[in-house]
Amino acid sequence: MAKNKLKKFAQMKDYNHVVEPSLDELKAGLTLKGKWRKDFFRNNNPLVVELGCGMGEYTVGLAEKYPEKNFLGIDIKGARMWQGATQSFQKKMKNVGFLRIRIDWIEQCFAKNEVNEIWITFPDPQLKKSRRTKRLTHPDFLNRYRNILKKEASIHLKTDSQFLHGFTLGVIASEGYKLEDSSHDLFQENTQREHMEIKTHYEKKFLKEGLAITYLRFNLKE
Repeated sequence: MAKNKLKKFAQMKDYNHVVEPSLDELKAGLTLKGKWRKDFFRNNNPLVVELGCGMGEYTVGLAEKYPEKNFLGIDIKGARMWQGATQSFQKKMKNVGFLRIRIDWIEQCFAKNEVNEIWITFPDPQLKKSRRTKRLTHPDFLNRYRNILKKEASIHLKTDSQFLHGFTLGVIASEGYKLEDSSHDLFQENTQREHMEIKTHYEKKFLKEGLAITYLRFNLKE
């Protein structure tokens, strides 16, 4: 492993706003489950989770825009997460945290009705049919989210993948979920949406390449 990665991992262990549970801790159920507001953020503000947060640009950007909410970025790749964790640490942000887990373990980390909103930003579309259950908007994952989300809570998906956009629209329709907003090309529309000025590293790269950025907002109310 590169020395730079080891340095980042060591540095993150000193950040009190980064949680890196062991496998045994996850199997037993995270001690913060049901207590994120009280014991981690120490307030009673709404909790917004970003799945597959990567470098944490969206988590930090949303937290800066909405200081009245708590934001938690989730990813398994610590070297990437380090950037958002370090930025929020240097800015002394109190409404930002990071959780390093595989998203498969999400139900072991949050209690029923604990999460107010979910963001999924530029996830791997998992194009191979054999990998379809790994797509973060596959029904198996949506059922996991249902168990932690408040009723009528929104799920946001931003992606450059027209395939994943279409796949998710199909899931929403087939499962009878409520579609709240949809765009096949965010930046070629006149519709004004909040928080779209926040762009991740990959989003900027895709836009430079001329790729359309798609967006969906939906909830799991049937």
